[in-house]
Amino acid sequence: MGIGNVGWVQLLIVLAIIVLLFGTKKLRNIGSDLGSAVKGFKKAVKDEDKKATTNQEKISEQDNSANSTADKSASHDKDKV
Repeated sequence: MGIGNVGWVQLLIVLAIIVLLFGTKKLRNIGSDLGSAVKGFKKAVKDEDKKATTNQEKISEQDNSANSTADKSASHDKDKV
C-alpha cells in the first residue's frame, strides 16, 4: 500500500488521533492562526499590486509629460524656422 491508496476511513482514524493528541481547543487556535496568516498574506499581495500599479501609472504620466514637452519644443522650433 502506497500513499495513493489512503481511503477516507484511514483519514478519519488519523484525524481522530490528531484530535486526541492536541485537543479541539488547540486545533481551533491553530486553525484561526493559520487563517489570519493567510489573510495577512493576501492583503500584503494586494497592497504590493496596488503599489506596482501606482508606480507604473506615475512612470506613464512622466513619460507622457516628457513627450508632450518634447512635442511642444519641436513645434516651437518649427515656428522659428
